[in-house]
Amino acid sequence: MKRLTVGFIGFGNMAQAMAEGMLQVGALEPDQVYACAGNWDKLCRSAGRYGIHGCETAEEVAKRSDIVIVAVKPYLVKEVLTPVLDILRGKVLISVAVNFPFDKYEEFLLPGTHHLSTLPNTPVAVGEGIILCEEKHSLTEEEFGTVRELFSSMGMVELVDQKHLGIAGTISGCGPAFTAMFIEALSDGAVLHGLSRELSYKLASQMVAGTGKLQLATGRHPGVMKDGVCSPGGTTIAGVTAMERKGFRAAVIDGVDAVMKR
Repeated sequence: MKRLTVGFIGFGNMAQAMAEGMLQVGALEPDQVYACAGNWDKLCRSAGRYGIHGCETAEEVAKRSDIVIVAVKPYLVKEVLTPVLDILRGKVLISVAVNFPFDKYEEFLLPGTHHLSTLPNTPVAVGEGIILCEEKHSLTEEEFGTVRELFSSMGMVELVDQKHLGIAGTISGCGPAFTAMFIEALSDGAVLHGLSRELSYKLASQMVAGTGKLQLATGRHPGVMKDGVCSPGGTTIAGVTAMERKGFRAAVIDGVDAVMKR
């Protein structure tokens, strides 16, 4: 890892979250990271904030990096990569573009290019993210091992078949927005009853983080965890009942369904 160089073609929110995560946990040093973007002035500000190398072109990023991460909008992928296809044949190419699986890359990448399509989520910035990796890829065993080690520093790495990449990405990628809405709503309820906004956010966020870690550590069914807090005739079951009457779970399911039908 100390000799590895990583480059981002595109340095928007997701690329910055990944860079921040890698740097924060010490997987990479700033001098090992390169990035380019369409807006040079904005890139300079972002690169300066992290202390990484700002590059003017995708060619410069590709030449300097062992692992090249494509982090542009899906409709721009082919356009930005076409000028550097020759260089990419000697690199490990990682995609974080949504709805751009292995087979789409095979349509225009040069034969022999080693690439993998992934879907990370924003909590990678604090080392608590999820990085979904498409099962079908062309990396060697050694290359995939290196990528997995690097990505594991930012959170959980899961291999998913192409058929289920969309729904898995909805849970991990859209889930932070749904969860943030729940945290905000929980905080609103607390503020309604006199708790400060700052403390209510802190408590709600830690509760979500702790509950998630508890489920992962124990493997308990979420329903069992819920039942463990709901005493007969108690306060928690009263709150659960009120939320169910308002369609809490149905609203969450409908949210996931709406994303998948886009």
